[in-house]
Amino acid sequence: MNGTITTWFEDKGFGFIKDENGDNRYFHVIKVANPDLIKKDAAVTFEPTTNNKGLSAFAVKVLPENKYIYIAGERLKLTSIKSFVVYSEEIPADTRIDKENAVLSVGLLMGNIRPKSAPQPGEMRAVKQLAITTFQGTTHIFSEDEIDIEATVKMLKV
Repeated sequence: MNGTITTWFEDKGFGFIKDENGDNRYFHVIKVANPDLIKKDAAVTFEPTTNNKGLSAFAVKVLPENKYIYIAGERLKLTSIKSFVVYSEEIPADTRIDKENAVLSVGLLMGNIRPKSAPQPGEMRAVKQLAITTFQGTTHIFSEDEIDIEATVKMLKV
């Protein structure tokens, strides 16, 4: 069920949610999957229940304010992301980045500033990759040469 947090007593650890039927439901912070996002007027999803005092909610999840994430020019809806994985892949060391279309990471920029020896023909290097799969079956793959993998993963975990 969907709802909105109408009241939140942070010091006491509980509040109230107005559900999609207009009813007020009690919830406690221990029943919230992502308590760091709790705030008044935040949208939530939850499982409706009742206790000895009346209507209540459990399995509460506060919905992130921004429903979209932008990664290297791709706009992905957070609720359409099914899974993501970080892995390492060996690629030729002399592979060049399309600097016209890439969103360069700080690591790549620093690597280009530091003097380094020219890659030998056939030399390989390990590159961290982030693969994001959507419920629609699309897989988007980004490399550490394009994005900051750690910062992106933090955004995905919200």
